[in-house]
Amino acid sequence: MVVPLTDIYRQELARPVDPRITAFAADIAAHYDGALGVLFYGSCLRESRLDGLMLDFYLIVESYDRAYDKAWLARANRLIPPNVFHAQHDRLAAKYAVLSLDDFRRQCAGKSRSVSVWARFAQPSRLVWQCGDAAAETIAAAAAAAPAALIGAARPLLPDLLQVNDLWSGAFALTYAAELRAERRTRSNIIFDAAPGWYEALTIPALAAADIPARIDGKSIHLTAPADRKAGERRWSRYRRDGKFISLARLAKATATFDGGIDYLAWKINRHAETDIKITDWQRRHPILAGIGLLPRLLASGAIK
Repeated sequence: MVVPLTDIYRQELARPVDPRITAFAADIAAHYDGALGVLFYGSCLRESRLDGLMLDFYLIVESYDRAYDKAWLARANRLIPPNVFHAQHDRLAAKYAVLSLDDFRRQCAGKSRSVSVWARFAQPSRLVWQCGDAAAETIAAAAAAAPAALIGAARPLLPDLLQVNDLWSGAFALTYAAELRAERRTRSNIIFDAAPGWYEALTIPALAAADIPARIDGKSIHLTAPADRKAGERRWSRYRRDGKFISLARLAKATATFDGGIDYLAWKINRHAETDIKITDWQRRHPILAGIGLLPRLLASGAIK
């Protein structure tokens, strides 16, 4: 019997974290009417020492109109989700993204032009604050669609015979190529190695949920149905094109919503292009204009291909 993905996610999301993270998440949620839950994800999830790190959260809200007291923020979040903000609490720092439950559910299911949400939530995460049991169950069910979306999209470009680690590392390598990321493609192997038990537990349920016929012998997987590789290549070409330009739009928007956003954008460009851009006081006073001016530098860095 195949274990439902929602059962696996419900257990994973409930695992305990450092109490400071729980308090931080509660503080973020307190600033938003209609907050449903806060998810903690990313590399900091594996760290025991949090000081000096930038934590990563997703805040799930009932609706953008209810969450914001400024109409332009609601429109921006709806047009190019998510909005990204900076926060500090108890000597910790974080960036957090805001998504409505409908957008979170849709993007985890792979119904978007960008891979970012389902690529992240196919990985381990924690639900570190929720407004109630019903919200926790709803968020777990939405997040549980992510691994099937990832494997389903990656299947046409994967070999028919492969190991469990190759299945997940290969899928994550495709998502890295479809985003503006400074990390090397080989980081996809590190993702698997950081939580092999998680991905091994997900493999059979994710293949079943994605309707991918497979025969599994230990850690070897034989994908038994033929795949349309040309259709897969076209799909991932669109993801690479659309995803990187969506990332550019999000970065430009972050200059207005993220405290120190223009410095964050310069940091991104410096990492991609190995440049040494210095932000001026004028650029900090006019972050949107400065962001528009810096985006061509990111285009020239080779991150958009």
